Amino acid sequence: MNGLYALKPWYADRLSGLRRTLAARQVSPDTLTAAGVVCAAGAAAALAWLPAPLSALPVGVLLAGRLAFANLDGALARDTGRTTRRGALLNELGDRAADLLVIAGFLPLAPLWLVAAAAFAATLPSWVSLAGAAAGAPRRNGGPVGKTERCLLAVVAAASGWAVPVLAVVAAGSAVTAVVRAVWVWRALGQPETAVAPVAIERAVATERGAAAERTVASEKPVVRVAEPASPATRRRPSPSPCPPSPSSSPRLSSPPSEHARSLPLDPGEVSGGITHTRPQSPVDRGTQLRGTR
Repeated sequence: MNGLYALKPWYADRLSGLRRTLAARQVSPDTLTAAGVVCAAGAAAALAWLPAPLSALPVGVLLAGRLAFANLDGALARDTGRTTRRGALLNELGDRAADLLVIAGFLPLAPLWLVAAAAFAATLPSWVSLAGAAAGAPRRNGGPVGKTERCLLAVVAAASGWAVPVLAVVAAGSAVTAVVRAVWVWRALGQPETAVAPVAIERAVATERGAAAERTVASEKPVVRVAEPASPATRRRPSPSPCPPSPSSSPRLSSPPSEHARSLPLDPGEVSGGITHTRPQSPVDRGTQLRGTR
């Protein structure tokens, strides 16, 4: 049972031209949310201070604007890629504030306890829908007494002056709507996760996509990469020999030479496997070399 909420696609189609104009002028969706709250406050003031039926026209016009802005803010955010988690929070807070402001306009016209009961009951359907969405169920909207029906009942009260009967209908109808939504959400959550999760995932992905776009624009900076110079060890590293020396001819690591060996002259060296080995020359070797020279 969606009630007047079933007319939302038709109403959104009528607002498509205005939505394109707002997108071209780069109007923020948050501004539209605030405008909806202002319209609700104006309707409450007209309901409270103007006598019936003179208050019917301003109340009807202002509440029509309140519904139009409530439709436009989310649609504009989706069309322009500006869906964010903060925007979703502000949208919900704006809707709740607008509902309470309209009911507050009945304060001079009805008993305080009835106004308080109607205000409390009017918030119940939204809390049920939000709790179901947080648990993974699709967002449930509509009647029998939803946001659109409450606005229409306020116009009826402004035109007829029947504030007390209208408030009683708002309180009872909102409570029934909360129960209907709770039953629907309960059944939806009892279905397999594959039937519920995709809707919640799609909503979360859309919100996260908008947040990621904001982070990308805020953090997009040119990155300059500077090549690091090669270290001396890297530059001096010899190229590997195509024929590595055999283990028998590889040099052996030995302990550092003694002070006496350091003082001895070195012979020209021996070549083994492409590696030149130098060793200290003893007096006997030096004498042999001299004799061979002679």
